Amino acid sequence: MAAIGHFNNLSIVKHTGFGLYLDGGPHGEILLPNRYIPKDQPTEIGDWLRVFIYRDSEDKLIATTQRPKVQVGEFASLKVVEITRVGLFLDWGLPKDLLLPHSEEKRPLQVGDHCVVHVYLDKHSERITATARLDRHLDKTPASYQPGEAVDLLIVEPSDLGYKAIINHRHWGLVHKNEIFKPLRPGRRERGYIREVRPDGKVSLSLQPVGRDAGDSLQALIMQTLDENNGVLNLSDKSPAPEIARLFGVSKGSFKKAIGGLYREERIVIHPDRIERA
Repeated sequence: MAAIGHFNNLSIVKHTGFGLYLDGGPHGEILLPNRYIPKDQPTEIGDWLRVFIYRDSEDKLIATTQRPKVQVGEFASLKVVEITRVGLFLDWGLPKDLLLPHSEEKRPLQVGDHCVVHVYLDKHSERITATARLDRHLDKTPASYQPGEAVDLLIVEPSDLGYKAIINHRHWGLVHKNEIFKPLRPGRRERGYIREVRPDGKVSLSLQPVGRDAGDSLQALIMQTLDENNGVLNLSDKSPAPEIARLFGVSKGSFKKAIGGLYREERIVIHPDRIERA
């Protein structure tokens, strides 16, 4: 059965002058228009193609090999391209824009604005729809992440404590202000790390590896940067914190700890205004 709003592997059942028909199971035959037929794959009857299924402007199911910016069940930051009586239309990378009904807005938006949304399949119409009301679509069960675990983050909005982010399309998390050493903006995707899962289920995040891995990866980056600059780096333990954050995206304390370890291993020499390879 073809899943609407997802990529599917479907078999070819018919050739026509305007495209290929694919076996959509209970949905019947689904057209893949000529312009989306891959040129580098077999397209004989019985061959399988990986396609995305959605509804076209006439509300008919159609297949495409184009990749949308988001699939059903995922979260993404999308741009508002049109506002009508029905709702807002978002650019999600396909010819037919994605509807965000007015009832699913969280704040007033204008054409050109970006909005973080969840994409779902409306149960009654089977139309792919967006909502900016994110809470109801996030997992409420306690998170089982491990400290130090690498995760995918979607930055959503600033708060008094830092930035709220969605973890792996599933849970809320928070990047605290003292963990932010580079500019963040809503809608940006980041590689993150679990710092702590609190007893109340709230998740604290870091944008850098945590624990021993953090020191090891920072030391490796420092040595790589030295190699790229003829063995000299114009930063030291006396350098201003903003300069360290700009170059390595870490706190001054983390940087001092990393170069201190390299110094003890006799891999670098520390000067007041620079470090050098030993």
